[in-house]
Amino acid sequence: MSVQPEITQRDLRSRSKEIMDAVEGGKAFTVTRDGHQIGELIPLRRRRRFVARAEFAAMSRNAAHVDVDAFRVDQEAAIDQDHGDPYER
Repeated sequence: MSVQPEITQRDLRSRSKEIMDAVEGGKAFTVTRDGHQIGELIPLRRRRRFVARAEFAAMSRNAAHVDVDAFRVDQEAAIDQDHGDPYER
């Protein structure tokens, strides 16, 4: 595990665009003030929006089998079928 480079609060203020571009590119920094570490500037984890078909198929191979009929029976049993009139007082 590599050590994050330290930047001062003053550096962050004066070089914010350069530093934020580096963070966007995946780099992390430890921010210091008066020689003391006060925080970390780290990139957000990005959620994947696309999963390749082959990857999805590979993940699905280990999924439990779902009995559709039993699932439907369970749903029906869990739903309150008699809601009544919501406007009735």
